Amino acid sequence: MNRKLVVFSFVLLALSIGLGAFGAHALKKIADASGQQSFETAVRYQFYAAFILLIMAFRPESLELRFIRWLRLFILGMGLFSGSIYGIVFTKIAQVSIPFLGPITPLGGALMIISLGMIALQFQRNPSQK
Repeated sequence: MNRKLVVFSFVLLALSIGLGAFGAHALKKIADASGQQSFETAVRYQFYAAFILLIMAFRPESLELRFIRWLRLFILGMGLFSGSIYGIVFTKIAQVSIPFLGPITPLGGALMIISLGMIALQFQRNPSQK
């Protein structure tokens, strides 16, 4: 078990629940429907990512370097994806323009997809698994 990853996963899950509650209640008062939908997407993908990380945390392979580097890339991708969407929603509410946030979202998604593919490939190449 990867204890740090377990703790990190639970923190992300708790944040997902808290942000989801915020989005379902307080955000409705200050954001338009598009912003609410985007925020919900960010929360949902953060939750999915946290759940994937939690599953990986209980795999003994998660402590191996060949998995750690891809897990880190996955975490970075999740942060860029969800974080940029949170940023876009809040800057829209604050009526501030930060144009570089938009292009960060697909980059984060791509990093998540690539890292999951590479994690799958690492499992496939593992000679000790049957």
